[in-house]
Amino acid sequence: PRLEPLVANVAKLLDEAGQAEQRILFEGAQGTMLDVDHGTYPFVSSSNGTVGGICAGLGVPPRAIGEVLGVAKAYSTRVGSGPFPTELGGAFGEALRESGDEYGASTGRPRRVGWFDAVVVRHAARLNGLDALALTKLDVLDGLSEIKVCTHYRCADQELTDMPAGGATLARCEPQYETLPGWSSPTAGLRRFEDLPVEARRYIARLEEVTGQTVALVSTGSDRHDTIVRPESVVERWLA
Repeated sequence: PRLEPLVANVAKLLDEAGQAEQRILFEGAQGTMLDVDHGTYPFVSSSNGTVGGICAGLGVPPRAIGEVLGVAKAYSTRVGSGPFPTELGGAFGEALRESGDEYGASTGRPRRVGWFDAVVVRHAARLNGLDALALTKLDVLDGLSEIKVCTHYRCADQELTDMPAGGATLARCEPQYETLPGWSSPTAGLRRFEDLPVEARRYIARLEEVTGQTVALVSTGSDRHDTIVRPESVVERWLA
């Protein structure tokens, strides 16, 4: 009885809100590579973590979805088993995990960590029709002398710039890296793009080049205000 007043036809409510030109924000959970249809099966969740999950889960028609902001960390993480080409082990991987507090929010389970994988992000951008990227946890990379970015894979003497069709093939892929200089000045808490160390700005620019996406927002800390919204970006327009 306590929940009964909260039960409604969500598809109808959202349609009415859209007809009234109200702003509607949909936030997805998990991630593209855990999507039951498009992830690294069988190491996936039971739901759709892509934009299509909005239609499947809420009854929203595809045409009603406007602009899409993808979210990617400045490095890679994965929960549970499954192929992870850029995974970092040993003391360095553990240090990155600790710095990023990469533990499951509910279970406390350690997340696997690795370098930024542009192949995965390009794949996610294609599946979700991204308009821009939000790059989070940039501050976790503070103090590193060099930072690697996976631009493509090598598998069976072939170079792959796109995600292979199956998880078994992905598990055999070797990441091919570019190495960029890190930065010694802290980025934590910075809220203006021009205040970032020049190396951090160049890192972001290179991520834009290898992913084909504009970075519209940068997160530099755990506080919600530790956020840089790029001028003239899609996010700035949303907030206007």
